Amino acid sequence: MATFVLVPGAWLGAWAWEDTAQALRERGHKALPVTLTGLGERSALATPEVGLETHIDDITAFVVEQDLREVTLVAHSYASVPVTAAAARLGTRLERVVYLDSAPFAEGMGLLDVMPEDVVHRLHQEVAEHGDGWLLPLPPAGLLGMLSSLEGLDEDRLDLMRTRATPQPFRTFQQGLPCPGELGPGVDQVVVACNDAQALLDAGVPELAFLNQAPWRRFHLPTGHWPMLSTPVELARTLDAVVASGE
Repeated sequence: MATFVLVPGAWLGAWAWEDTAQALRERGHKALPVTLTGLGERSALATPEVGLETHIDDITAFVVEQDLREVTLVAHSYASVPVTAAAARLGTRLERVVYLDSAPFAEGMGLLDVMPEDVVHRLHQEVAEHGDGWLLPLPPAGLLGMLSSLEGLDEDRLDLMRTRATPQPFRTFQQGLPCPGELGPGVDQVVVACNDAQALLDAGVPELAFLNQAPWRRFHLPTGHWPMLSTPVELARTLDAVVASGE
């Protein structure tokens, strides 16, 4: 049995993991989805000051306050940024870190730094026009598709995202990662790549080359960027395989 702490990407709350968490529990694991400050059922806590440090503290506190041990920390998309720092702060509590269609960030890098200039410009427009200058609503489908693959999401799943997504405090995208620190000894490091990330890794993109080398282990999940919504049971099977193959 593994203890999974599931951290959602931008605009999402713990709700996004419901089906995957249930499927993990049916396999005998402990599955604990997290909602970060300002999102999901915690959207009332959103302020212009919510940033990366807020979300790093959220993740760290969630694990420490529940006295969790031998944790498998799963980071989807945006969550890779705060998880990079939180994973180091958890020390011996952490057994494994899994980057789901994402990768760890370097010190000083933020999410906007890895986006094309035209997309960054459009996100700033969305914030200015629809987010009071500090919130980023879920972008329209066209722009969302420029950010990440929507493959596997039917209209019902897209409607679920539109209905339940909450605006993201934009500071979390703008800030660079503080010094993340070092992982504890022996932490298993895994990337679960969906189709677009798999293609980048197979192409040997220099910035991601380290993910093709030890100590990293790589798994492929054939779907778009939102597997907890497009293929939740298959995602649970993959995470189960990550644990089984790492023992």
